[in-house]
Amino acid sequence: MNIVLLSGGSGKRLWPLSNDVRSKQFIKIFQKEDGGYESMVQNVYRRIRRLDKDAVVTIATSKTQVSSIINQIGDDVSISVEPCHRDTFPAIVLATAFLHDVQGVPLDEAVVVCPVDLYAKDTYFESLKRLFELASEGAGNIVLMGIEPTYPSEKYGYILPDTADPVSRIAMFKEKPDVEAAKRYIRQGALWNGGIFAFKLGYLLEKAHELLDFTDYDSLFAQYETLQKISFDYAVVEKEPNLAVMRFSGEWKDLGTWNTLTEEMSGNTLGKVIYNDTCENLHVVNELNIPVLCMGLKDMIVSASAEGILVTDKEQSSYIKPFVDGIEQQVMFAEKSWGNFQVIDIEPESMTVKVTLNPGHRMNYHSHDHRDEVWTVISGNGKTIMDGVEERIHPGDVLTILAGCRHTVIADTELQMIEVQLGKDIDVHDKHKFELGI
Repeated sequence: MNIVLLSGGSGKRLWPLSNDVRSKQFIKIFQKEDGGYESMVQNVYRRIRRLDKDAVVTIATSKTQVSSIINQIGDDVSISVEPCHRDTFPAIVLATAFLHDVQGVPLDEAVVVCPVDLYAKDTYFESLKRLFELASEGAGNIVLMGIEPTYPSEKYGYILPDTADPVSRIAMFKEKPDVEAAKRYIRQGALWNGGIFAFKLGYLLEKAHELLDFTDYDSLFAQYETLQKISFDYAVVEKEPNLAVMRFSGEWKDLGTWNTLTEEMSGNTLGKVIYNDTCENLHVVNELNIPVLCMGLKDMIVSASAEGILVTDKEQSSYIKPFVDGIEQQVMFAEKSWGNFQVIDIEPESMTVKVTLNPGHRMNYHSHDHRDEVWTVISGNGKTIMDGVEERIHPGDVLTILAGCRHTVIADTELQMIEVQLGKDIDVHDKHKFELGI
């Protein structure tokens, strides 16, 4: 099975757990059988692999999310990187060209496309395989998964099947109507369009060449930022006469708001949380290493992270985005391909960061023009390379790195350091990367 997972967006509706580089699909909120926690992207990827160990999984994402994906899934995953955000049609075309031109997937093979930021039971993942089979058999140029609606939502497109059969031709497709129209469609037997569909690779590339002027993956990538921002539904699906739909009535949920996310939490709290017996319908997520105490709270959500603290009535939590859009601050936590960092303190001419490197990983070999750095090793072992000179490091070691010095850290075990950045112009873009021959 060939499957493309769409991983986009900043997920600001789940602030403060999400930020500009940590989208909602990377928040570790779902409890695993071993007691640990995993994110949406880890959950979806793991369950696809469990269903079909030979599945070719490609994640279509922006370059800002690549580090988080590698951190959470590993560097064996296939990634189609979007140079910039251009909505789902350009993203899917780029991923399709990537599959054919880079991965060598034949034109007559089917591809399933679905979002990665969702929650579903095993029946959903089994249905993905059936969707792949239907596209392979030629049930339609595009075969959509139609989800049985539970309420008249404005968030989804609506699919009206010709019949009530499990697989049917499509009489009508409408993208995101208002509530009254949605009610009317549901009375007529319409299904939600959750952005889950399948097609043959050759069909989509032919359609893409009709709508876009490009020759292959490289030429499309080069002109990507000039492409029109448009969804796959508007660009292709609504205009395609040969559509089929496969009904899905199992549990499926788009986890785009605090309400929908907390409904799928395995418990009412995550992290260091204390609450008394006067609390009712309370959910608390605490990523800080300090306790959160709640008393007498009813129908509330409390979330604390390095980015900030949210205290909200559950009904009001859906209206968070305009307020978060107005918050301008340094990203305080991010996952990288080598580990993660958390900003501890910011002053006018310094920034203090806790850095954690995963065993066997290293930072890029790099330098800075406008800042010095002082590293203090607090746990773990590894080595540094500074201007080509190797040195072993252990807990308690302190290293000074002046502006212009080429440097990296390589972790043998999990390695934690406190990094103090010193300078009048501390900026994330003040970085030059170099090749390191090791």
